[in-house]
Amino acid sequence: QTDTAIQLALHGRWDEAVGLNKAIISRFPADADAYNRLGKALTELGRYGEAREAYQKAQEIDPLNSIARKNLSRLAIVGKKMAPRQATQKLSPQMFIEETGKTSVTMLLRPKMEVAARMSAGDEVNLMLDNGSLVVGSTEGEFIGEIEPRMAQRLIKLMDGGNEYVAAISGLGDNEVKVFIRETFQHPSQLGKLSFPPAVTEAFRPYV
Repeated sequence: QTDTAIQLALHGRWDEAVGLNKAIISRFPADADAYNRLGKALTELGRYGEAREAYQKAQEIDPLNSIARKNLSRLAIVGKKMAPRQATQKLSPQMFIEETGKTSVTMLLRPKMEVAARMSAGDEVNLMLDNGSLVVGSTEGEFIGEIEPRMAQRLIKLMDGGNEYVAAISGLGDNEVKVFIRETFQHPSQLGKLSFPPAVTEAFRPYV
């Protein structure tokens, strides 16, 4: 049942995941992992109050449970009156495979945690131009954060030249949002230009 519950989550079948994890909990009431999975499924469905209760139960069972603690912190930002988010498009797991020059993970500037807290890793987001800056927004157009200037200016030039990109939430912290960006199309005019040049590090100098 645990394996099935995990597979339901991986495929985004959240209603079924709620039912199965509740069934597991009815048989194994001290299963903190089941409460965490239940909290995740309820969060995805926008049932934040119930999700909070599930994570609190997981923390009662296991006071050192970092998953429960982290998610309770996120739900505290969301608040009880926050409207549930709409179903979001998940980026395919294969798209997260790193590829030198074509992918990058970046920390957003000025993150709006009230919006980000309602999202989870894998949720697709939009890259949008805003007064010369490159910002990240939800699929509903809500501002999530801003790409750091150096990367933003490079991507803006490449996008103006015809390149195309996809982006998704990579990770969430108490006050930080990481975004994964992948080049999905390189325009012929941009041939040979890396979207994400590797960081330059000092060469190793051997001594005898």
